[in-house]
Amino acid sequence: MSKAISNVGDVVLMLYARAVVRGRDRGDVPGWVLVTIMTAGLVTGLWLVADDKLRQLFTDALDGVTGNSP
Repeated sequence: MSKAISNVGDVVLMLYARAVVRGRDRGDVPGWVLVTIMTAGLVTGLWLVADDKLRQLFTDALDGVTGNSP
């Protein structure tokens, strides 16, 4: 009989642990959203400031690989 009770206790403990973990995962979503939005903002800001330089850097890199250097 104690073996059955122990198994039920293990199941209850497992269900409780899952409920606690799910509660924590739901709290992390706003953090990920914030990180994503901030990253997009930083990339956009850098792109606006350095568009010409980045375009030239990319073109030079492709020309160096393909052998089309001026």
